[in-house]
Amino acid sequence: MGWDAILTLCVMAGAVALFVSEKLSVDIVAILALSALVLLGVVGPDVAISGFANEATITVAAMFVLSAGLQRTGALRSLGLLFARIRWPWAFGLAVMLTIATVSAFVNNTAAVAVFLPIVLAATAAKNLSPSKYLIPLSYAAQMGGVCTLIGTSTNLLVNSLAKDLGQPGFSLFEFTALGVACTVAGIVYLMTVGRWLLPDRAATEITETYELGKYITELRVMDGSPLIGQSVAQSKLAEKFSVYVLELIRGKEEVWSPRAEVLQVGDVLLARGDWSRLSELKDQMKLEIEPEFKLRDEKFAGDSQSLVEVMVAPNSRFAGETLRELDFRWHYNATVLAIHRRGEVLREKIREVTLNVGDVLLILAPRDELPSLRRNPNLVVVTEREDEAHSRRRAPLALLIMAAVIVSSGLGLMPIVISALIGCVALVVTKCLEPEEAYEAIDWRIIVLLAGVLPLGIALQQSGAADILASNTIGRMEGMNPVVVLAVVYLMALVLSELMSNAAAAVLLVPIAVSAAISMGLSPTPFLVAVTFAASTSFSTPVGYQTNTMVYSIGNYRFTDFMKVGIPLNLLFWVIGIIMIPMIWPFTPTP
Repeated sequence: MGWDAILTLCVMAGAVALFVSEKLSVDIVAILALSALVLLGVVGPDVAISGFANEATITVAAMFVLSAGLQRTGALRSLGLLFARIRWPWAFGLAVMLTIATVSAFVNNTAAVAVFLPIVLAATAAKNLSPSKYLIPLSYAAQMGGVCTLIGTSTNLLVNSLAKDLGQPGFSLFEFTALGVACTVAGIVYLMTVGRWLLPDRAATEITETYELGKYITELRVMDGSPLIGQSVAQSKLAEKFSVYVLELIRGKEEVWSPRAEVLQVGDVLLARGDWSRLSELKDQMKLEIEPEFKLRDEKFAGDSQSLVEVMVAPNSRFAGETLRELDFRWHYNATVLAIHRRGEVLREKIREVTLNVGDVLLILAPRDELPSLRRNPNLVVVTEREDEAHSRRRAPLALLIMAAVIVSSGLGLMPIVISALIGCVALVVTKCLEPEEAYEAIDWRIIVLLAGVLPLGIALQQSGAADILASNTIGRMEGMNPVVVLAVVYLMALVLSELMSNAAAAVLLVPIAVSAAISMGLSPTPFLVAVTFAASTSFSTPVGYQTNTMVYSIGNYRFTDFMKVGIPLNLLFWVIGIIMIPMIWPFTPTP
C-alpha cells in the first residue's frame, strides 16, 4: 500500500465522518477534503480544480436554471392546477404521483416538489382529505421520476461523469428509462395499495387551515388595561379558555420558566404556544400585543395591503443555521415573522434568537406587493396556497418548448447534454422567461461546490490505488460468488450509505470501488454503476435521506417512523427489481 493510497483513505475517512456527523455543511466538507488532497500532494492543482469544469457540475447548474424557467413562467403550476378537478381520492393520489414523476424525470425534483407542495395542500383542504396520505407519495414519486433519465438527478450525472473519468463509456440520456419506469410503476402500485395502508391518516385541520399548519410560538406583551393584570398565569386559565400554553414569562431581563404562579404585570412578555387563530383571539380579548421584539400594530392586519403567508426554510437554504436577528429578516424582506412552527420540537427561545433549520415553517406578515419576491426567493418555499402568481403566462409555452428542445437535441445525439442545456439557459434569458439575476439565484451553489469538491476525491481513490484496496477488502472477498449476489451487495451498500450521508458523497465513494471490483472479476462495471446510481438517488427510509423528504416532513406532520414504515419496504422493492432487471438490461459482459 503506497503513501498516496494511505493518505487518500485517511482523507476519505475524515470526510465520511464529517458527512455523517452533519457538523459542517456538505459543500464545506467537500472543499476541506479537496484541500487536504492538494496539501498532502495526492492530487495536483489541475485535478483539484477539474471538478469545477466537469461536465456533470456544469450540467447540474444548467438544469437548475432550466427548472427555474419552468417554475417562474408558471408552466409547472398549470399542470398542478388540474388536481383540483379530480373528484375521487384514489384518482387524485394517482394523478399527483404520475405528474410529479413525469416532471421530475426532466426537472430538478426539489424545484418540482416546491411547486406542487402548496397545490397539493390546497387540493386536500378543498376535498377534506388528509394531506399525510399524499405528501410522502409526492416526495417518493419525485425521486422515482428522477431515475428515469440521466438528467433526473445530480447523482445520475455525477456517476456518469465519474464513470467516464475512470475509462468507462458512460450513459445516454434515456439509458435508465426502462429500469426507471419499471421501478416507478411498481412504486406507485405499492403506494396505492400497501403504502396506502401504512401511511398515517392525520386530521387535515392540523396542517391545512389557511394560516394554521400546526402549533405556533409567539410573544405577547401585557398592555395597560389588560384583564390579566393582577392574576397569576394559573388563575387566568388560558389553556382552558383559549388552548394557549404559556411556556415562559419575560420581565425585563428576568426569564421565568413554567410561570404558573407568577402574577402578571404591565409590560410582561408571555412566550405562548397555540394555534394562530386562538393566539389572535387571546390577543384581542385580553388586550395583549404581539411582541416578537418589535412593534406590530393592529392596523397591519386590516385592509388588503397586508397578507399572512406560510413559508418554509428550503433545502440547502442559506437561512439554515442562522437566526432572524442575524438575517435581519424584517429589514431585508420587509416582512414580519410572527411565529415559528417546528415539527416535534417546542421552541424555548425568543423568536429572533431561534436558529432556523431546514423544514421550519414561518408565519409571515408581509405587504402583498412583496409576496412575489418571497416566492422567487430560493431560500424559502411558500407553502400557503395563494392567488395566481403574476407569471408571464404567455411565456410558459416558450419555456416548455426550450426544455423540450434541450431534451430532444441531446436524446437524438445532436449534441452533448451539457451543450444543449447551456444553450437552453441562454434561450430562457434571451426570451425573458428568466432575468439574468433569477438565473444566477436559481443555481444551488452548495450542490455545485459539493460536486466540484467530491469529483477529485473519486479520481484520487482510483489513481492512488485506494479503490482497489477497498474493493479487495470488501466486495473482493466475495470472489467466486454469482455476480448477481455481488450486485445485490453493491446496491445495499449504496442504499445504506445514502441514508447516512450525502447522496453524492456515497456515489463518489462507491463508484471507484464498484469499478475496481468489477474489473477484478473480469466483468463490465456498467451493471454495478447502475446499481449505485439507483440506490443513491432513491432514499425513502428517513426524512433526512433526501431533500424532498425533508420538505414534506414538517408540513405533513409526519413522524420519523412514518418514513421508515413506508420507505423501507419500498427501498427493498426497488432492490429486488434492480437485481432482477439490471443484469437483463446490462448483462455481466466479460471484459477483454
